[in-house]
Amino acid sequence: MMPPSLSLCVYCGSRAGGEPSYSAAADEVGTLIGRSGWQLVYGGGRAGLMGRVADSAIASGARTVGVIPQSLMQRELGHQGLDELHVVETMHERKQMMAERSDAFIALPGGIGTFEELFEVWTWRQLGYHDKPIALLNVDGYYDKLIEFLDQTQDRGFVAAAQRKLLLVDSDAATLMARITNAALVASRSDDYRRI
Repeated sequence: MMPPSLSLCVYCGSRAGGEPSYSAAADEVGTLIGRSGWQLVYGGGRAGLMGRVADSAIASGARTVGVIPQSLMQRELGHQGLDELHVVETMHERKQMMAERSDAFIALPGGIGTFEELFEVWTWRQLGYHDKPIALLNVDGYYDKLIEFLDQTQDRGFVAAAQRKLLLVDSDAATLMARITNAALVASRSDDYRRI
């Protein structure tokens, strides 16, 4: 189990999506964060899957950190029940602070904002800016087509196999969280461990 000092950054939709399983997965991830003694770092909103993760984490005893741009405070309903809510000026500041405050990253179902955040931290990992685990929770096949496309990018020579393997993928939240735990512990023990 990860020490309580470690933080998990969750990327997910500010909407609930069209399937009840997405909200259920957000609830499960938030609950697992709390039960594991982890800290949640996320985009600071109270709407959609973001709010579900935060509320479940709080209910399970997790410490919670939100980072939200001023321009989104009303749209995403900045969550007032967090241990820390940082209101920043830009999306760049938001993503940088979330990355700096986290020891691992997981993406749940979401839209283009979730995709952009996931690919950015994955790119940073490939470029050597950090060694933190990156994971994708494939709820009810939501990411099947994306995973298929990512495999194609490797097959066609644009993504190296080692880079592709950096993204941990699973459809079961508890299994994926265990994989994140193991990867984070291995990375943190490395002599050249790199944080953002």
